[in-house]
Parts: sequence; C-alpha cells; structure tokens
Amino acid sequence: MEELRRAYSRLCKESGAEPQERVLQQLQELSRGRLDLATQSLTVDSCRALGKLLQKGSLLTELILSDCMLSEEGAALLLQGLCVNTVVRFLDLKGNNLRATGTEALGKLLRQNRSIQSLTLEWNSLGTWEEAFATFCGALAANSALRQLDLRNNQISHKGAEELALALKSNASLQQLDLRWNHIGLLGGRALVNCLPSNRTLWRLELAGNSIPGDVLRAVEQAMDHNQDRQTAFRENQARTHVLSKEVQHLREEKSKQFLDLMETIDRQREEMARSSRASAVRVGQLQEALDERHSVIKALKAKLQMAEAALALSEQKARDLGELLAAAEQERRSQEAAERESKLFRDLSAANEKNLLLRNQVDELERKAKTQQEQLFLARQELSNTAAELKLRAVQAEERLELEKKRSRQSLEDSEHLRFTEVEHMTRHLEESERAMQERVQRLEAARLSLEEELSRAKAAALSERSQAEEELVKAKNQVRLEEQQRLAHLEEKLRLLAQARDEAQSACLQQKQTVADAQARASQLGLQVEGLQRRLEELQQELSNKDQEKVAEVTRVRVELQEQKGRLKAELTAQEALKEKVAALERQLKVIASDHREALLDRESENASLREKLRLKEAEIARIRDEEAQRASFLQNAVLAYVQGSPLRTLSPQK
Repeated sequence: MEELRRAYSRLCKESGAEPQERVLQQLQELSRGRLDLATQSLTVDSCRALGKLLQKGSLLTELILSDCMLSEEGAALLLQGLCVNTVVRFLDLKGNNLRATGTEALGKLLRQNRSIQSLTLEWNSLGTWEEAFATFCGALAANSALRQLDLRNNQISHKGAEELALALKSNASLQQLDLRWNHIGLLGGRALVNCLPSNRTLWRLELAGNSIPGDVLRAVEQAMDHNQDRQTAFRENQARTHVLSKEVQHLREEKSKQFLDLMETIDRQREEMARSSRASAVRVGQLQEALDERHSVIKALKAKLQMAEAALALSEQKARDLGELLAAAEQERRSQEAAERESKLFRDLSAANEKNLLLRNQVDELERKAKTQQEQLFLARQELSNTAAELKLRAVQAEERLELEKKRSRQSLEDSEHLRFTEVEHMTRHLEESERAMQERVQRLEAARLSLEEELSRAKAAALSERSQAEEELVKAKNQVRLEEQQRLAHLEEKLRLLAQARDEAQSACLQQKQTVADAQARASQLGLQVEGLQRRLEELQQELSNKDQEKVAEVTRVRVELQEQKGRLKAELTAQEALKEKVAALERQLKVIASDHREALLDRESENASLREKLRLKEAEIARIRDEEAQRASFLQNAVLAYVQGSPLRTLSPQK
C-alpha cells in the first residue's frame, strides 16, 4: 500500500501537481485490493497520475469512482490507464456525467481490456450522443470478459436500444444488463426482444421505466427465463462433467499407481533373481576354485609319484649293477681253480644259495607287495570309476533338472541356467580328464609292474643258468682256485661287503618306495574323501538351486495371480467407466431431448408471438379504420352543423361581420 502511495506522489510531482490528500489517504487505507474514491472531486492531474498508476498496479481489483465529477479529459486519462490493466475486475463510474469523449473512451476500454467483469455506468449521459454510443455498443459486441453492465439513467433512446440489440447478438459473455429509467420505448423494446433469440448468455435484463408495453416486457421475461434455465442446465452439465472428469482422473491416477506398484514389484523380483544368480555364480566360482586347488594337489601328487617312479628306476638300475657285479664275482670265482679252497667255496656256495633263497624270499615278498599294490591300484581305479559313474549320473540328473527348470522358468533365467549347465559340463569334463589321467597313470604303473615281473623272471632264469654253469665250472675251476685262492680271497671279501652294502641300499630304497606308495595311497584316499565332500557340496548346491527355482516358480505364480487379480479389478473399473459413459450418453441424450423440447417451445412461442403480432396489427388497422370513420363522422357532423347554422333564421338576423 505504501508503494502505491509513493508511486502516486511521484507521478503527481512529475506532472508538476500536488497529490490530493484524500487520494493519498485512500491509497494508504487500501484493503483487499479495493480503492474507494467515491464523492471525491478528482483533478485532471490526479486522473493522469491514477491512469499511469493503474497501468502498472497489480494490487487493485475494485475501483470505485462514483460521483467524482470527472471531466472529459480526466475520464479519458483514467480509462486509458485501465486499457492495459489486467487486474481490475470491478469498475464503478456512477454519476460522472460522461458524454461523447467519455463514451468513446469506454468503447476503447471494452475493446482492449480483458479483465473487467462488472461495469457500473448509472447516471451518465451515454445515450445522448448516438455516434459515440454506437461506438460503445460495437466495443461491447467484441468484448468477451464483461459479465455485468449497469446503464440506468443514461438517456438511451430507441436508436441506442437498437445498437445495443445488435451488440447483444454478437456478445457471448454478458449475463446481466440493467437498462431501467431510459427512453427506449416500444421500438427499442421490440429490437431488444428480436435480438434475444440470438443471445444465449444473458439471463437478466431490466427494462422498467422505459415506456415499454407489457407484452414486450413479458416476452423479455420469457426469454430471460429460458436463458436462465439454459444457464442452469449448462452449469449442472458442466458440474457433472467436472465431477466425471475428476472421477476419470482419479481412476487414471489409481491405475497408474497400481501399474507403478506392479512394475516396482517386478523390478524387486528381478533384482532378487539377479542377486540369487550372482550368489550362485559366486558359489560355483568358489567350487571351481576348490576344484582347481584339488587339481593342483593332484598334480603335485603326480609329480611326487613320478619322482618315486624315477627313484624306483634308479633302484632297479642299481640292482642291475649289483647283478653285473655278482656275475663278475662269479666269473672271478670260476677263474679261481684252487683245489684247496673247494670246501670254502662249497660253504660260500651254500651261503650264496642261502642268500639266493633270502633274495628269492625278498623277491616273493616284493611280488606279494606288488600284487597288494596292484590290488590297491585296482580298488582305487574301481573307486575312481564308481565316483566317475556317480558323477556322470549326477551330472545327467543335474542336466535333466536344469532342462526341466529351463523349460519352466522365464526367459531371464535361461542365460543363468545355461551358464550353470556349461559350468557343470566343464566340471564333468575336468573330472573325466582327471579320471583318464588316473587311468593312464594306473596303466603306466601296471606296465612298470609287468616290466618288473619280466625283469625278475629274467633274473631268476639268469640266476638258474648261472648256477648250473657255476656248478659245471666248479669242477673245472678247482685247480685254478687253489692257486689263486690266497690272492683273491681278500678281494672277494671286499666285493661281498660292497654287495651287502648295495643290498642294504636296495632294501632301504624299496622301503622308501613303499613309504611313498603308502603316502600316495593315503593322499589318494584323502582326495577321494575331498571328492566325496565336493560331491556332497554339489548336491547341497543343487538342492539349494532347486529350492531357489521352486521359490522363483512360486513367486512367479504369485505375481501371475496378482496380475490376474489386477486385471479383474481393471476390468471392473472399465465396466464402471463404461457404465459412467453410458450415463453420460444418457444425460447427453436427455439434454438433446430437453434442447429439442426448448426449441419446439421457442418455435411455438414465436408462432404465438407472430400470431399475436398479426392480431395486434389487425387491431391497430381496425382502430385506425375506426378512427378514420369517427373522423369522417365528426367532419360530417361538423358540416351538418355548419349547414344547419347557415340555413337557420338567426343567421339573417345576426349582423354581418
């Protein structure tokens, strides 16, 4: 409010005038956008300042300027400021004696302003100047914002009423028009009545005090009642359509909310499925890492086994070297032909036989141990074959389960199931490869065992042949041994000592090989236990996967049930909407029927009016005829009276003028 006061003072000072105290006080006391300057005599400078203030003022919604004695120039300045205003809704210019210039300014205001809805012009002289009032009426026809217009006591004649009738034919916003206490008369009333069928918005028209006949007033009242009924029907229809639009919007919002909730649940389920697939992938990766570790352990055991085989080959090489040494010793013994040492040689032979028996016993023990190892290897191979068969069977079962679940699950789970299937195949391929490697190793061990048996048999045959040859050559070497006995006895003792050391080394190597074989068997048993644990873990994971898949299937079925329920609800809502649409169509049909009835009633009324007008015209013609007859009779009577007076004797006695 203070801003408006300061702006008014500044504008007055710019124009070189003093601001009016009463205007300043009203601007200071401005309440709810209502500026009341009634009965205040405003100068031209104040009007100019107020016009400029109204061009920018955004707080004023009501402007009351009644009985302000505005001059033509002041009114034009105020109305010029209101032309660009978009806030003022109510304007009161009562009792300002506006004339031609003010009327033209009002016409310009109605053409340019789109915010004023109520305009009071009571006690002015707008109808005195016909051209200016015609301009005002043309602007009123083009206006689309004005709802209420007060033109009481404005000296509007029947020509002004005709201009107003033309404006009302084109105007589609004016609802109330007050034309009381003017000079409209019969012709103006008829013009207004003729324009009312073209206007559907005006529902209140006051024409009292205009010398208009009662039948015209009744026709106006009937037209107003018809427009009022139409307006009420239109408002009711608009309210119903508004309610229906609100209901439809509410239904759309509910549908959108339900759809969003459904999409959120689907997204959550997808996230849960993705999390479960990631968790299963992580578990499979962990299992793969554990299998890789087991493969590395198996490879380490393979390396150790190869080292043991190499050590066994070295021990065999040493045994062959010892055999060669024995052969050389026997040849040396054969070269000894000392007859005197026959008994010693016999004792040595007996000792050698005993040693051979011991060696045979050891060889038999080694054969028994080899057989036991072969049996253990056979059992291990059988266990490996059994485990491989179980793994294959479980892999086949897992593949069947995966195929069944793949058919039942959604397309989004196919990739994860395919990945699991490939991982299972990869695991089975790895197990088959490890099984083939173990079988090849067992075959190599069997080949080595067979080669060892062949070598043992060859060694036995060589020992028997050498024994027979030695027995044959003993007789021949008796003489030679006697001579060289003393020289080579020490050498033979040394060689026997070396042979004993080599034998001890071979026995220790055999013991080490046995220990390595036992360690390998223990590790193989541990690996078998680990494989069984991994198989149990795989079974548990497969069980978990099956449980997850069952949960997913249950969730999918639940979501499908919810979708079906939502579809049912949506169908019910659609049926309700269709019922509402049918109701709306029925209402529209009722409105059309009512409109047709109104049109028929209007046509009937118009026909009645035409018949009444025809009757009125006939009566007026009859009245004119009667008047002519009365005038003729009066003239006849007058002529008769004059003739009687002229023919009477009194005329002769009367003096001439």
